[in-house]
Amino acid sequence: MSDFAALHQELVTRVIDGDGTASTELRRAAFGNRDLGEPVRTLIDKVAFAAHTVTDEDVAAVRAAGLGEDQIFEVVVCAAVGQASRQYANALAALAVATRES
Repeated sequence: MSDFAALHQELVTRVIDGDGTASTELRRAAFGNRDLGEPVRTLIDKVAFAAHTVTDEDVAAVRAAGLGEDQIFEVVVCAAVGQASRQYANALAALAVATRES
């Protein structure tokens, strides 16, 4: 495993399984952008696919649903790292295909 791959795996492990105030289950769901109820799902979808559209109201809705500031921060980080990880994996797969076909 390359140094970069090992560092990436360490990051993923820490954001999902490391110390935090959000449950591991919620952090895993945010990382994978799946199995989330409203209003968390809306916030996580926006973070993953259109971060520039996140509003104060999105965060306030999640806060009103019972998540604290630290938990909101943690799930947002998990969502961002999860989406970045999927994009990175897709890019590596495309590069592997492209270099095999050359």
